[in-house]
Amino acid sequence: MGRTNPTYRDALRAIEERWAEFRRALRRRDQPRFDQLFEYARDHADASGLLNHQNPLLPALLSIDLEQEARLDDHEERLEELEAAVATSDDQESAPPDADP
Repeated sequence: MGRTNPTYRDALRAIEERWAEFRRALRRRDQPRFDQLFEYARDHADASGLLNHQNPLLPALLSIDLEQEARLDDHEERLEELEAAVATSDDQESAPPDADP
């Protein structure tokens, strides 16, 4: 006996196929970004499949949101590190030079 319900990955693939014309209409620079969004959704397909939601687009969108939130967190960490490095550099430059006796 075979499965009667498609897997979440099958449903996600079908969604991506339905959006294929939209992707083709995008500017060339935006097409890889579009592809990346579906990659994010595929990265969380195991969790999304367990949800077994009636509308497979909703778990895909939440998966995309999760990945973008993680990217924002990474960028914020990097920004804080850079700001700390600049502040340290500024402090060292503004300190008076040591006078040798």
